[in-house]
Amino acid sequence: MTIKDLAQKTGYAVGTVSRALNNHPNVSEKAREEILRAAAQYGFRLNENAQRLKQTRSNTILGIVKGRRNELFAQMVEEIQRLVAGTPYQLSIDYMDEDDNEVQRALALLPTQKPLGILFLGGSNPHFREAYTAVPVPGVVITNNTAGLAIGNLSSVTTDDVLAAEAAMDTLIEMGHREIAIIGGNRRTSDASRLRYEGCMRSFQKHNLPFTLEKEYRGVRYSYENGYAAVKELVDKGCRFTAIFAMADVLAIGAIRALQDAGFRVSEDVSVMGVDGLTIGDYLVPRLATVRQSTQELSRRGVEILLSAIEKGSPACHETIPFQVAHQESIRNIM
Repeated sequence: MTIKDLAQKTGYAVGTVSRALNNHPNVSEKAREEILRAAAQYGFRLNENAQRLKQTRSNTILGIVKGRRNELFAQMVEEIQRLVAGTPYQLSIDYMDEDDNEVQRALALLPTQKPLGILFLGGSNPHFREAYTAVPVPGVVITNNTAGLAIGNLSSVTTDDVLAAEAAMDTLIEMGHREIAIIGGNRRTSDASRLRYEGCMRSFQKHNLPFTLEKEYRGVRYSYENGYAAVKELVDKGCRFTAIFAMADVLAIGAIRALQDAGFRVSEDVSVMGVDGLTIGDYLVPRLATVRQSTQELSRRGVEILLSAIEKGSPACHETIPFQVAHQESIRNIM
């Protein structure tokens, strides 16, 4: 009798049976008792040679993080590490440049890592469309919606980037701001940047406000330094604005420093709003207004969906996690 046979006899997943037999804590007492009772009834014994062989194989969940300095993803990695530590699996994290192709990176790592599944933190849907069918293991993309790709072994958990950016822009416009600069990422390689830009345009159109891409949008890499440089360029060119919307909190924080260095007061002279909800934003002076994503919930559901695919062969699924607009000190009503 094999573990698969015992799983069929008890009705539990192979992974659950394996954890119970190996005395892993991540099993309910009811399941453990039923599995051990069935093992005794059918005379099942763990094959030590098979166990040693299994230990030479990968028991890895691979995490591919797009962007080496992404603070939001850093928070998620910490949460994912905590979640995976409570399972029989090990987590291997690989960091890559934010402009590189995450699917090609996964394909390059498959032969050596031999992962059971892959968590992608960030990505570009065209990359998945082009090549993910060559990846033989389940994957979950966190912060991108891949539902429209209809790839059978690719799930996603995300915040609605269009609605999040639209809500941020609505907030600024409803507070009386009409001259708003936007700092974002590369809209060709970053789905989040492209979708957040779409949300901004929806808000402008809804309020019948003009927007000049060339003058009022700065596409940069996501970092404090680039947020600073983008706003410095706007100021040096004499651009007029009463508010800045930054498509990530790291950009917003860099923007605040650049404004202060240029003699502007935040929020008295210029309001600044970000997206993500980084913890550091609550400790800035002024506290950063932002659209909060739930990193804990995104991470939790990403891990749960991937484990379900690994252990039960569950089909791809796609979930959207709610966001929250945090009205804090870095924005001001000017009406």
